[in-house]
Amino acid sequence: MTLLNTDFRASAAAEFDQMIQLRRAIHADPELGLHCDRTTAKLKGALDGLPLEIRDSKSTSGFVAILRGGQPGRTVLLRGDMDALPIREETGLPFASTVEGNMHACGHDTHSAMLASAARILCAQQASLAGTIIFMFQPGEEGHHGARFMIEDGLLDDPRPDGAFALHIFPNIAGGVVTTRAGALLASTDALNATIKGRGGHAAMPYDAIDPIPVACEAVSAAQSFIARRTPFFDPAILSVTQIHAGTAYNIVPDTVEIKGTLRTLSDERREAGKAAFERIVTQVAAAHECTAEVRIDTGYPACVNDPRAARLVSEIAADLFGADQYAEMPTPIMGGEDFAYVLQRVPGAMAFLGVAPPGEEPGPRAPLHNGKMTIHEDWLQRGVALHCAFATRFLASGWE
Repeated sequence: MTLLNTDFRASAAAEFDQMIQLRRAIHADPELGLHCDRTTAKLKGALDGLPLEIRDSKSTSGFVAILRGGQPGRTVLLRGDMDALPIREETGLPFASTVEGNMHACGHDTHSAMLASAARILCAQQASLAGTIIFMFQPGEEGHHGARFMIEDGLLDDPRPDGAFALHIFPNIAGGVVTTRAGALLASTDALNATIKGRGGHAAMPYDAIDPIPVACEAVSAAQSFIARRTPFFDPAILSVTQIHAGTAYNIVPDTVEIKGTLRTLSDERREAGKAAFERIVTQVAAAHECTAEVRIDTGYPACVNDPRAARLVSEIAADLFGADQYAEMPTPIMGGEDFAYVLQRVPGAMAFLGVAPPGEEPGPRAPLHNGKMTIHEDWLQRGVALHCAFATRFLASGWE
């Protein structure tokens, strides 16, 4: 594997200028949601002329590009997302967003550009490959369930992958370091919504009204207490109420209060328990005060769970490519979410993080993901390209061994 990995590092270096040109073009022209048509066009342009079978998603602007090797074998999927966030960019970069209010603040411009570069490198090795590589270019990762839609479109059915890998850049990890873990990596992401209805009136005469505001405060406190006292330490949950909306004037008791928040868990059991508790607490606290409550829980992404074999393969490849000190085992999951989880529900695989902090800079204080000042050190993206190539070729060659 040493010679093969050395070749991938050299190939990634040779691809660097073209990859950066693509990444910056996507960065300057960010799109949101499931339909990123301009981004899709840029990516397809970068793949034009390669021996790839393109299959378009019917419900999104996503697509898969299928490379069939010269010999039969396993099938591996590599995923790169492409959508941006509704955030105003404040980096001052010469290729900063030209779309006001939109920004690639989560690195999806780098993910899709790295995957396109890996596709070009691997296409050059088509004759020697035993098996099939699926390059999945996906929009709608930022809360829009893009992976689920592409799966429902049948884009992972023929051929069905035997393994799947994804990379995510991380500005608060030391540059070039690769990290992941076996098991739960990221959390489920359900959205909590509740409306508590009382009876409005004059604020000077609250006894003639039924004030829903203290009822809402009690419900929020009770929900937080449930999480703190009823959640096992070894199976965590986070319930955060992030919005409370009520009232129109200082002297009016409102009719209703709206509560919004999020529930994050790492297991299906804790997820269902948390959802049931939120609904039970809100409705019963409201009833105790002669109010009524309507609860709606919008189902988010499932927990993103890495197959232990795939996580081990990531660690071995990262160490082989860049040295043992360039891989760091993640000690705990992150309670953020990721819709690559939908792929990992169907296919064994793993997501890994790639640090992109500048050399010599302390990564912790840097602007994080989902921040208008988030930047990366582009040189590290070569490692992402080499990783994609190595994930695919090693899995095709030896599976989980």
